[in-house]
Amino acid sequence: MKIDKIISAAALVAALFVNAQAKGVNPIFAELRGNDKIFVVERESSSLAVIEQGLTRNHMQGMHDMNHGVVKFYENDGYVISRDGYIIKFDPIEEKIIKEYKTSDSAIGFTVTKNYIAVANYAKKSVDILDRDLNPLQSFETNSKNVGIKQYKHYLVFSQMNNDKITVLKDKNEGKGLPDFEIYKEFEDVGVMPFDAMIKNNHFITGFFNSDFYGVVDLDTMTYSKIDILLEDRKPVLKVPHFGFWSISDGHVFIPAVGNNKVLAYTPDFKFVKSIETEGLPVFTALSPDQKYMAVTFSGDKFPVVQIIDTQTLEIIKRFEFDGKVLHVRWSNLRPNLYISVNDTNKVAVINTKEWYLSREIFNIQKPSGIFIYEEENK
Repeated sequence: MKIDKIISAAALVAALFVNAQAKGVNPIFAELRGNDKIFVVERESSSLAVIEQGLTRNHMQGMHDMNHGVVKFYENDGYVISRDGYIIKFDPIEEKIIKEYKTSDSAIGFTVTKNYIAVANYAKKSVDILDRDLNPLQSFETNSKNVGIKQYKHYLVFSQMNNDKITVLKDKNEGKGLPDFEIYKEFEDVGVMPFDAMIKNNHFITGFFNSDFYGVVDLDTMTYSKIDILLEDRKPVLKVPHFGFWSISDGHVFIPAVGNNKVLAYTPDFKFVKSIETEGLPVFTALSPDQKYMAVTFSGDKFPVVQIIDTQTLEIIKRFEFDGKVLHVRWSNLRPNLYISVNDTNKVAVINTKEWYLSREIFNIQKPSGIFIYEEENK
């Protein structure tokens, strides 16, 4: 009997080996889809921690004020925007800074495309266009703090926080080489103090500090709609929900309710479905890669809590509480992992999302906040 089992096991291994070779994959790594190389903002250290294979392996220094640092990747390039307005280009493989450029004394939003980078500035009150090597190309003065900058086809869209306005720029070169933007359309009086946005297909969706609705620009028809949010017992907002982390699945749009312990579920065409009661004031709603689950983080006394919502039943199914404030979460596209930055105790917690348990804690990270994953494909 034992011999039969050994023979069966050997046959299975041989089959996997042959199948891997047929696909041109090194059989040793046939079951691995790639590597999560994780860059974590070290909020008070002007640095990025680098995690590989579950260990903190490096700290990239010289990242300026990282109190609201954001990292984005495009192909094999990494970019950081610092709170004090620096754009930093770095090599995520070699973990080396290539170049930096200061667009303003204060900036938190940017987008990276094939031919350019666009930065929404606070202090300079402009939107600046750079090439991929951080050389300045254009600057659009707005006399406002600028937020929620997104790209769609040959358009750039952003909100002017102080002017209650949404601006659409259009690239006259239509994506051929370096861009040449012009103001294409502006929507006035969209709502009181727009503060963040997301984009899904042709819809630019923005939220407001002081309006009981959110706004939707249809970028194909260039029309604007207000979607009412009915909130009861509105609470003081302790931390603004990052609408860049609204979640849109194939079936629902999930929006954290400003000032209420709720996540609001809408249909993809923005019809209200359900108000999901949460434990605290939601900040992030982060959708899993398979769209089956959504992680929700909170502000105030519920900072240490993460709740998991089943996107089919619209019910909360899991709850995790940590020994410090949770500032960010990130789902892995390659592994059944949810990474959680626990700021006060200087660690990243890893949740196994198949069986929903704390699988490990990664230490030696100073005041972590944003988590960003560079996916290295195995060759």
